[in-house]
Amino acid sequence: LAEESPDSAYHSHGSSLEEEAAERMDDEEQERLLSYWQSVGRGHQVDVPRDMAEPIQQLTRNNNPQERQSIPFTLIQRKEKLGDLLYEKRQYGKAKWACIKMKEKQYEQSICLGFMKLMRYICEQNSSGLYLGITVPIVTIVHTNEAQSAMSQAVTVAYYLPEVLQDEPPHPFDSDIIIEEWPATIVYSRSFRGITNEDSIMREINLLAAILESPELCLQDTFIIAGYTNPAAANRHNEIWFLQRP
Repeated sequence: LAEESPDSAYHSHGSSLEEEAAERMDDEEQERLLSYWQSVGRGHQVDVPRDMAEPIQQLTRNNNPQERQSIPFTLIQRKEKLGDLLYEKRQYGKAKWACIKMKEKQYEQSICLGFMKLMRYICEQNSSGLYLGITVPIVTIVHTNEAQSAMSQAVTVAYYLPEVLQDEPPHPFDSDIIIEEWPATIVYSRSFRGITNEDSIMREINLLAAILESPELCLQDTFIIAGYTNPAAANRHNEIWFLQRP
């Protein structure tokens, strides 16, 4: 057998040291991100388990704005007043979504836990074994009574499947996640910032209902909260969507 030269021995030993250092940094980053999400979760009375460390890290690394795919829509109308945008009327096409129904005591708990389950699906826990990519917004369907004075606990958190996966969506390992095809829909959308909870959602529903010329053309008990920033963010960018009756 040929003797290993000191130079090649150094390189093989050096590369293994580099790999160990990279792995250590990788583990430290996972721990740091997990701790951050756990502390945020506690604020929403949500327990973030250790098995979320890898999905959180994957999502964070791939969270560049240019990496995200926006859900396509056609802008029909923009309603402004004194230079301020009041709402947009948009058409969204027929599409497949990964959906999970949640019913926790508080809305924030439902969206955090629902989002974590969808994150696992996005981050390789699916039949393709691949990272699926982030699409924005992540949406939550909420229901109110007909008078729009109270919100029900049951919500659906949903992830729009990227264009390349629309025809054949990967199968989720989590049996709670269902792939649904939603019909083409016209929505009236108004932007708002901050946390989303029962109070802020009811306020935004009432605000948009007061602004719309014909709110009766929309569903009176079903609305969508569209989130453009992850639930761990403090100053979130959200939209309230009213759905035009079919």
